[in-house]
Amino acid sequence: MMLGSLIDEFEHEVTSTRKLLQAIPEKDLGYKPSPISWTMGELAQHIATIYYWYVGTFTKDVYDISTDQLKRGEPGDIKATLDLFETNVEKARTALKSITEEQLQDQWTMKVGDRTVMGPLPRGTVVRGFLFNHVYHHRGEMIVYLRATGNKVPGLYGPTYEDDSARK
Repeated sequence: MMLGSLIDEFEHEVTSTRKLLQAIPEKDLGYKPSPISWTMGELAQHIATIYYWYVGTFTKDVYDISTDQLKRGEPGDIKATLDLFETNVEKARTALKSITEEQLQDQWTMKVGDRTVMGPLPRGTVVRGFLFNHVYHHRGEMIVYLRATGNKVPGLYGPTYEDDSARK
């Protein structure tokens, strides 16, 4: 039951994330709202990378993120980021569909080398509380970046403010 709901949400939200990433213009990839912020390109690349973490979440009980050898390309190349996103979504989809309902209750831990950064937690909690919510959080940031640079924000859950204002 829970697994089916997670798969449905994953598929629905992948479509929204794709729309958002496709709305990013190459000309604004270097924009950053503050000295400590990522550039728009780095933020887009991070969103695409999160989908890769599904593999470690579903295939390992202890996931050491420092051992990942993910080739990301340049953050200033939106096509490379979109390709990374699509590749990682396929890997995430495969990993998500490879587990059972019971495995969602298995304890899971994330490490960076010797340092534990998350867990142990039930794998299902990690999916909702870390993977899904992490993407949603950064999509919200990306919407702010797009608006700050004068770009149109695609509707992810219906019309945007701009869409609604144009109809009045």
